[in-house]
Amino acid sequence: MFAAMQSVFPERGNGPYRLFRGFSMESVTAFEHSLTDPEAAQRARLAAILNEARDTAFARDNALFGHGGSGPTLASWREALPIRSYDDHAPWMQRVHAGEAKVLTQAPVLSLLKTSGTTGAAKLLPVTAPYAAEVSRGQGLWRLALMRDHEAVAQGAPLTFVSPAVEGQLPSGLTFGSNTGRMHEAQPWLVRQAFPVPPWVVRLPEYELRLYCTLRFALQAKVTSLTTANPSTILLVRRKLEEWREELGADLRDGTLCHGPAKVLAERLPLSTRLRLALRLRRVAPPTDWHPAKIWPLAVVCCWKGGPAGFFLERLPQALGRALPVREVGITASEGYFGIPIGDDDDGGVAWLGGHLLEFIDSSGQAHFAWELSEGQEYRLVITTSGGLYRYDLNDIVRVTGFLGRAPRLRFVRKGGNVLNLTGEKLTEDQVVRAVRAALGDAEVTGFTLGYALAEVPRLVLAIEGQAPAELPQRLERALCEANVEYADKRGSGRLGHPAALTLPPGTYLRWRAARAAEGAPDGQVKDPVLALDDRAWDRVTDAAGLPRGAARGA
Repeated sequence: MFAAMQSVFPERGNGPYRLFRGFSMESVTAFEHSLTDPEAAQRARLAAILNEARDTAFARDNALFGHGGSGPTLASWREALPIRSYDDHAPWMQRVHAGEAKVLTQAPVLSLLKTSGTTGAAKLLPVTAPYAAEVSRGQGLWRLALMRDHEAVAQGAPLTFVSPAVEGQLPSGLTFGSNTGRMHEAQPWLVRQAFPVPPWVVRLPEYELRLYCTLRFALQAKVTSLTTANPSTILLVRRKLEEWREELGADLRDGTLCHGPAKVLAERLPLSTRLRLALRLRRVAPPTDWHPAKIWPLAVVCCWKGGPAGFFLERLPQALGRALPVREVGITASEGYFGIPIGDDDDGGVAWLGGHLLEFIDSSGQAHFAWELSEGQEYRLVITTSGGLYRYDLNDIVRVTGFLGRAPRLRFVRKGGNVLNLTGEKLTEDQVVRAVRAALGDAEVTGFTLGYALAEVPRLVLAIEGQAPAELPQRLERALCEANVEYADKRGSGRLGHPAALTLPPGTYLRWRAARAAEGAPDGQVKDPVLALDDRAWDRVTDAAGLPRGAARGA
C-alpha cells in the first residue's frame, strides 16, 4: 500500500542545497520522521498546540482541559471539539481583533492575515510566533527541495509576486495584510539578499504601480525563478510586459523609474527613498523579446498546479517564450501550510505532519487522521494550528494520490461547495476546467466563467475573454457530456438546453481582480471565477466586462 521509503533530503547534493540543508536539519529530521511515524508527529503537534491553548478564553469556554486539567489526547480529539467555520470562531476572533490577550492562544497576536478564500468577504486571522514558525518550517522544506532539484535557482535572483504584508491597521493597533507578503518578509537573511526588488516596492498598495516597479527592478537583474500563487498572474505579467514595453524600455535606457504608472513616485517618495532609489537603478539595454523566458535565464516557475490552475498552466509555455519546469508551491493557504511538494511532477504535496494537526473529512462526514486515509479518495481538510484555529473547516477538497512512507500525498481538487447543480448534474469545478480546456484547445484565452442562463429550459453559458474557437458551444457540449454522465442525462432528457458562449472585452478579468482586491482580497491570491454559482457572481463578471447586468444570465 505504501511506497518504499527513501531519503527525501539526502546529505549529498549541490552546494547551495547542502548549505541550506545544514541550516534546516531540525525540520528535515522532523519531516523524515513524520513519513515513518505520522502518529507520533501529530501527537507532538497536538501537545504543542494544547500548550498554547492552556489558560485561554477559548479553552475555558470549551472546557478543553476538563476538571482534572489534562487536555484531550489524539484518540479523544475528535470528540473534544466540534468542527467550526470562521464564523463559528467569530466570538473569539472579535475579541482578538479588539486587542484582548489570551483569547485563542497564550502567545501574543503579532498581526492579522487578510484572506477571503475564493469569493467571500475578507477574514482576519491571527499570527502568533508559534504559528509563524510552523509555516516557516514548511516553507523552508519546500525551498530546500527546490534547491535540491534546481541548483540554478541559487545562481540568480528569485522574483516573487506577492501582496503587501501590511495593508491597514485596526483601532486596537493590530496591523493586517497578506500572508504571501508576510512570508516574503520573513525569509532568512541569506534569501532576502538575493531579492531583486526593494522592500518598499512590495509594500506599495496599488497593484499596477507595484507590478510596474517590480518589473522595472527585475529587468535589470538575473532572474532564475518566478514564484506566485496563481499561474494566471504570470500570464498577466507577460501581457503587462508587452503593454509597458515602451515605458519600461525608456526607464531601462535612462536608469530611471519615472514612466508609466511610476510617474506618481516623484511626488510620493520621500527624499531619502529617492536617493536610495537612484543608487539601485542601473542603465541596461531593453529586451528585444519581451517574453519572460527570453529576458531572463529562468530555471523554474513556481505556482499553484491543482484545481482550476491547469487551464492557465497549459498557456504558460507560450506566455513565457519556452517550456519550463513548473513547481507546485504546496498545499497552502493563509491559514497554514499543509502539503510539501518534493518534485516538479507533484501537483500537490506530501502532508506536512510536523506543522499543524490535520484531519480529513470523508463524504459521510467521518473524520480521519492522515494515516487513516485511502488512496484515490477525496476528503475535506480540517486544521488545528498554533495560531488559534481549532478544528477549523478549511473547506478545501483534497485527493489522496498515493503515499510516501505512511504519509499521504495530497492534491488540491477544489473548494467545497463549488458545484454547478441546477437539475442534479453536479458539475464540479475540476470537471468544468477539464471540459473547457478540451473545448478551447489552443485558443488564446485570458480567463473564463461558466454559469447558468435561466429560462424555461435553462442552459450553461461560457463567458470567455479572448479568442473563441469556432463551434465552441458544440465542443463544450461534447466535453461536458464526457466529463459528467449526469449532465449528459439532463441534456438527453431536455432538462438542460444547449450551452451558449459569451465573449468578454479585453481586460475583463484584470478589472475583476482589481475589484476583488478593492473589497479586501489579497490581489496575488485572487482566483478567477471559474464557476458563477449565483446571480451575484454573474454580476461581478458583467460589471468587470462593462456589460449590462443579466447579459450572461439571459444569454
